[in-house]
Amino acid sequence: MFSFFFFLFFCDVINIAISPCYIKFLVSNAAAGSVIGKGGSTINDFQSQSGARIQLSRNHEFFPGTSDRIIMISGKDEDVLKATELVLNKLLSEIQSEEGDDVDFRSKVRLVVPNSCCGAIIGKGGATIKYDQIMV
Repeated sequence: MFSFFFFLFFCDVINIAISPCYIKFLVSNAAAGSVIGKGGSTINDFQSQSGARIQLSRNHEFFPGTSDRIIMISGKDEDVLKATELVLNKLLSEIQSEEGDDVDFRSKVRLVVPNSCCGAIIGKGGATIKYDQIMV
Protein backbone atom coordinates (compact mmCIF):
# COMPACT_ATOMS: atom_id res chain seq x y z
CA MET A 1 0.00 0.00 0.00
CA PHE A 2 2.69 2.54 0.94
CA SER A 3 4.95 2.01 -2.07
CA PHE A 4 2.24 3.48 -4.29
CA PHE A 5 1.98 6.59 -2.14
CA PHE A 6 5.71 7.10 -1.94
CA PHE A 7 6.00 8.42 -5.48
CA LEU A 8 3.39 11.14 -5.08
CA PHE A 9 4.93 12.00 -1.75
CA PHE A 10 8.46 12.04 -3.20
CA CYS A 11 7.52 14.55 -5.90
CA ASP A 12 6.34 16.97 -3.26
CA VAL A 13 9.28 16.36 -0.92
CA ILE A 14 11.70 17.79 -3.49
CA ASN A 15 10.93 21.33 -2.29
CA ILE A 16 10.69 20.48 1.42
CA ALA A 17 12.92 23.39 2.50
CA ILE A 18 10.56 25.84 0.80
CA SER A 19 7.15 24.48 1.76
CA PRO A 20 5.54 21.64 3.74
CA CYS A 21 4.94 18.23 2.21
CA TYR A 22 1.41 17.31 1.27
CA ILE A 23 -0.66 14.52 -0.18
CA LYS A 24 -4.14 14.70 -1.63
CA PHE A 25 -6.59 11.93 -2.32
CA LEU A 26 -10.27 11.62 -3.15
CA VAL A 27 -12.96 9.94 -1.08
CA SER A 28 -16.74 9.68 -1.14
CA ASN A 29 -18.83 12.04 0.94
CA ALA A 30 -19.64 9.19 3.35
CA ALA A 31 -15.94 8.32 3.75
CA ALA A 32 -15.15 11.99 4.39
CA GLY A 33 -17.72 11.94 7.19
CA SER A 34 -16.06 8.96 8.82
CA VAL A 35 -12.66 10.73 8.68
CA ILE A 36 -14.16 13.84 10.29
CA GLY A 37 -16.00 11.88 12.97
CA LYS A 38 -18.72 13.04 15.31
CA GLY A 39 -18.12 16.71 16.08
CA GLY A 40 -14.70 16.52 14.38
CA SER A 41 -13.39 14.10 16.99
CA THR A 42 -11.70 11.67 14.59
CA ILE A 43 -9.91 14.27 12.48
CA ASN A 44 -8.77 16.13 15.60
CA ASP A 45 -7.46 12.89 17.07
CA PHE A 46 -5.57 12.07 13.85
CA GLN A 47 -4.04 15.55 13.77
CA SER A 48 -2.94 15.25 17.41
CA GLN A 49 -1.44 11.78 16.88
CA SER A 50 0.42 12.67 13.71
CA GLY A 51 1.32 16.36 14.00
CA ALA A 52 0.07 16.89 10.43
CA ARG A 53 -2.78 19.11 9.30
CA ILE A 54 -5.71 17.27 7.71
CA GLN A 55 -8.15 19.27 5.62
CA LEU A 56 -11.26 18.16 3.74
CA SER A 57 -13.19 20.01 1.09
CA ARG A 58 -16.58 21.25 2.22
CA ASN A 59 -19.71 19.15 1.93
CA HIS A 60 -20.83 19.14 -1.75
CA GLU A 61 -17.52 20.72 -2.80
CA PHE A 62 -16.15 18.05 -5.13
CA PHE A 63 -12.99 17.50 -7.15
CA PRO A 64 -13.75 18.59 -10.74
CA GLY A 65 -15.46 15.90 -12.79
CA THR A 66 -16.18 13.67 -9.78
CA SER A 67 -18.55 13.37 -6.86
CA ASP A 68 -15.60 12.87 -4.50
CA ARG A 69 -14.32 15.15 -1.77
CA ILE A 70 -10.66 16.03 -1.35
CA ILE A 71 -8.56 15.14 1.67
CA MET A 72 -5.31 17.09 1.91
CA ILE A 73 -2.71 16.20 4.52
CA SER A 74 0.20 18.60 5.02
CA GLY A 75 3.17 19.01 7.34
CA LYS A 76 6.58 17.45 7.88
CA ASP A 77 7.19 14.35 5.79
CA GLU A 78 7.03 11.87 8.71
CA ASP A 79 3.89 13.59 10.06
CA VAL A 80 2.20 13.38 6.65
CA LEU A 81 3.02 9.68 6.39
CA LYS A 82 1.65 9.01 9.88
CA ALA A 83 -1.58 10.95 9.19
CA THR A 84 -1.99 9.19 5.83
CA GLU A 85 -1.64 5.83 7.57
CA LEU A 86 -4.25 6.82 10.19
CA VAL A 87 -6.74 8.06 7.57
CA LEU A 88 -6.29 5.08 5.27
CA ASN A 89 -6.62 2.60 8.15
CA LYS A 90 -9.86 4.33 9.18
CA LEU A 91 -11.19 4.14 5.62
CA LEU A 92 -10.15 0.50 5.30
CA SER A 93 -11.90 -0.42 8.54
CA GLU A 94 -15.08 1.33 7.34
CA ILE A 95 -14.96 -0.48 3.99
CA GLN A 96 -14.32 -3.83 5.67
CA SER A 97 -17.25 -3.33 8.04
CA GLU A 98 -19.52 -2.62 5.04
CA GLU A 99 -18.19 -5.15 2.53
CA GLY A 100 -16.30 -7.81 4.51
CA ASP A 101 -12.63 -8.67 4.82
CA ASP A 102 -12.03 -9.64 1.19
CA VAL A 103 -12.48 -6.10 -0.22
CA ASP A 104 -9.95 -4.82 -2.79
CA PHE A 105 -8.89 -1.57 -1.12
CA ARG A 106 -7.00 -0.31 -4.19
CA SER A 107 -10.27 0.35 -6.01
CA LYS A 108 -11.60 2.53 -3.19
CA VAL A 109 -9.02 5.36 -3.00
CA ARG A 110 -7.96 7.69 -5.79
CA LEU A 111 -4.93 9.96 -5.54
CA VAL A 112 -4.63 13.44 -6.98
CA VAL A 113 -1.28 13.52 -8.78
CA PRO A 114 0.26 16.68 -10.28
CA ASN A 115 1.14 16.34 -13.98
CA SER A 116 4.77 17.02 -13.12
CA CYS A 117 4.86 13.80 -11.05
CA CYS A 118 3.26 11.46 -13.55
CA GLY A 119 6.56 10.61 -15.21
CA ALA A 120 8.07 9.58 -11.89
CA ILE A 121 5.09 7.37 -11.13
CA ILE A 122 4.98 5.72 -14.55
CA GLY A 123 8.74 5.46 -15.06
CA LYS A 124 10.62 4.77 -18.26
CA GLY A 125 8.54 2.40 -20.36
CA GLY A 126 6.11 1.98 -17.46
CA ALA A 127 8.71 0.15 -15.36
CA THR A 128 7.97 1.96 -12.08
CA ILE A 129 4.19 1.59 -12.18
CA LYS A 130 4.52 -2.08 -13.15
CA TYR A 131 6.83 -2.63 -10.17
CA ASP A 132 4.40 -0.83 -7.84
CA GLN A 133 1.48 -2.91 -9.08
CA ILE A 134 3.43 -6.07 -8.26
CA MET A 135 4.38 -4.76 -4.78
CA VAL A 136 0.81 -3.77 -3.91
